[in-house]
Amino acid sequence: MSKVLAPDARAHHRSMVLQHLFHQGPGSRADLARSTSLTRVTVSDLVAELITDGLLAEVGQDSREGKVGKPGTLVGLQTEAFQIVAVDLTDDALLHGAVLDLSGAVLELRTARFTDPRGDAAYADLLAFCQQLVAAATRPVLGVGVGSPGIVDPSGTVLQAPNREWYDLPLAQRLGAALGLPVHVANDADTAALGEFTYGGSAGGGLLVLNVGQGVGAGIVLGGALVAGHADAAGELGHVTAVDERDDDGPLGPALTCVCGRTGCLETLLAVPALRRRLAGLDAAASDAARAAVGRRLGVVLAPVVSALNLAEVVLCGPAELLDGPLREAALAAIAERTMPVTSRDLRLRMTTLGEAAPLTGAAVLVLSGQLGVT
Repeated sequence: MSKVLAPDARAHHRSMVLQHLFHQGPGSRADLARSTSLTRVTVSDLVAELITDGLLAEVGQDSREGKVGKPGTLVGLQTEAFQIVAVDLTDDALLHGAVLDLSGAVLELRTARFTDPRGDAAYADLLAFCQQLVAAATRPVLGVGVGSPGIVDPSGTVLQAPNREWYDLPLAQRLGAALGLPVHVANDADTAALGEFTYGGSAGGGLLVLNVGQGVGAGIVLGGALVAGHADAAGELGHVTAVDERDDDGPLGPALTCVCGRTGCLETLLAVPALRRRLAGLDAAASDAARAAVGRRLGVVLAPVVSALNLAEVVLCGPAELLDGPLREAALAAIAERTMPVTSRDLRLRMTTLGEAAPLTGAAVLVLSGQLGVT
């Protein structure tokens, strides 16, 4: 507990105004005062400041029916005044990036190939890619958002990302210093969850987004808030043991060694490179059976999570040709078999509606939250 300082209160009030306009659209100063419980004087002062900053603009008169007296002037968020650079590092071979406006609309998509997806070389590739995206922006850049594999702390330090060979890498700090811009970094599955929750038509309630790429991770949103967990490691389902020695003679074969050093992790079955190797050379029927076997084991891993959190939705984010169909259907059936009907009867297990843009829009939300207080 600490004393709330005047600058902190003002920043909070700014975020309240911006948040309302972001979600509800243009409104009058009187509307903003009522919705935020701030005084009209405070709202007028904040709106004037935000107009000066280029974030808001007056957009016409309030002509809604039922209003009495002189119509107020509507103010709205200037979604095209600034742009956001977003980067997703989920892929094992490619960097995915975008330039977006403040409404989350993707203005430009780009990809680049890693020269080496590990260590210092991967960081150098990321920096060069960010510089290209910043140069491609046609408006001032509000900030850069990055979704990175591994465990990422609130400061944007990648504590460990075995697939990238990054350990205790202060990624946000290093990129920010090199680019001269605010940089916000979070786990790639968490950014995918933010994107799905904000822009993907989430039904509300508990949401888990499973991000499947070079590795496997989950982002969880409960009560409208992202779950970080102890040591910022919530959602590390990719390193839950899914196959052990007792399963060696089953359809999945022997437990494989994971990059984390353990054997039989879910990632050794479900990560995109592992799935592609498993399906290589199979005919359609055999491919469907193999994907269903992986999906069933995914359902076994997800069942206790769904039951413990009473989730409303599980969203798969990754290549639809691998994850949709037999794999998704088998996972849902396995969850239903292993949970009480009251916890899973209405569960939706679906593919993302945002496609490859899910982690990118989520990375943009990182910037909106970090710079404007909009979530």
